[in-house]
Amino acid sequence: MPFMDFVNEHKSTDGPLVLRPGDPGYEDELAGFQTGFAPRPDAVFAASSAADVVAAVRYAARRGLPVRVQATGHGLPGPSEGGVLVTTRRMDGVSVDPVARTARLGAGVRWGQVVTAAAPHGLAPVNGSAPSVGAVGYVLGGGLGILAREFGYAADHVRSLDVVTADGRLRHVTPESEPDLYWALLGGGGGLGVVTGLETGLVPVASLYGGSVSFDGRRVGAAAVLRAWEEWTRTVPEGLTSSFAAVPYPDLPALPEALRGRYVVSVRVAHTGADGDRVAAPLRRIGPALADSLRRMPYTESHTVHSDPDVPHAYYGEGAVLRELDLAGAGELLARTGPDAGGAMCVVQVNHLGGALAASGAPNSVPHRDGRFLVRLLAVGDRAAARERLDAAFAPLGPVTIGRALNFAFGAGDRTDGLWDAETRKRLALIRSRYDPASLFDGN
Repeated sequence: MPFMDFVNEHKSTDGPLVLRPGDPGYEDELAGFQTGFAPRPDAVFAASSAADVVAAVRYAARRGLPVRVQATGHGLPGPSEGGVLVTTRRMDGVSVDPVARTARLGAGVRWGQVVTAAAPHGLAPVNGSAPSVGAVGYVLGGGLGILAREFGYAADHVRSLDVVTADGRLRHVTPESEPDLYWALLGGGGGLGVVTGLETGLVPVASLYGGSVSFDGRRVGAAAVLRAWEEWTRTVPEGLTSSFAAVPYPDLPALPEALRGRYVVSVRVAHTGADGDRVAAPLRRIGPALADSLRRMPYTESHTVHSDPDVPHAYYGEGAVLRELDLAGAGELLARTGPDAGGAMCVVQVNHLGGALAASGAPNSVPHRDGRFLVRLLAVGDRAAARERLDAAFAPLGPVTIGRALNFAFGAGDRTDGLWDAETRKRLALIRSRYDPASLFDGN
């Protein structure tokens, strides 16, 4: 069928909206949280149902066109040209079964929607820090959550997935029905098909102790705060989750006056135990605080622990999983990314891993579970300059790095080295060759 005949046929209410470059709505359909780059497909299938996704995949497969997927546009790997893009943002249904403690999520659901739906039942998903992030893409990359050390990766809680594979077939995938595909989807990223929805377990959490303590990085010293936090992580309960962050704010009128030109260093905490103030007391002794938001809060306020930006912008990121935190190397990284280093603004975050994250019993492909810390860098500005700065900043941690973090490789393009260990990579390749022999989904 000629392309335009296909487009016209599917512009009815019975099929997906299909857009080409120059069509009204094409640019709006591509827009997402990432503004630094975007895909430029030959055709966009704006899916509202699994049937729409089947139509898109079958169309692309018949013509040998690559297929990419976009929900919220947070974790784009890089710019792309041509092929077919399936957008899933309209598939945003959520249903909660409070008895089974599960939730059914459509492909375009954002975590904030799931938190809101689960809260009336005293339940919570194993979600990330930003409520605007798409749940499905987050889970396929593993999913490092607010309470990660207590409950593990989000991928560890998935019961089943619905996925359209390269043969145009909609499959309901469970650990029992198709164990290899289930294993590969959860942790392997998006290279095996288009996930149209999934069922995940919920956890019995209605509130938590959390927030952050922030310091002036110039006055107290970013490296000193990092050192004190690392020492503190050795003493905390097994299920307590925390992270360190360093943000050199530019001196811009658009920022709150209290942040303009300031180097803010913070420790963030999330803990379900009743002893939060006692456990966090050493953090309050690090130095004079710029702000202290540690408190007991309903889980619906858990996004305030990190207060991630909610305005779309351009950014480039990378994450290194470490076997241990080399404080000397991390200090050099802070020097290379701090306010006196020059170049593009660079945000540093260090996550404490271990706890339930280290469990290896889940039947999924989430790698690097032996890592003790994750260092994440986020740079803004020109893409080439940002990537160069990220590579230089990570260099001092090379000797203790065991791999990269798939969910935080923003703008990394086709670079896949280090995302999985050699054994996992080999098994993923074998499964991909079985389910996608023509490499229809390689761009994901």
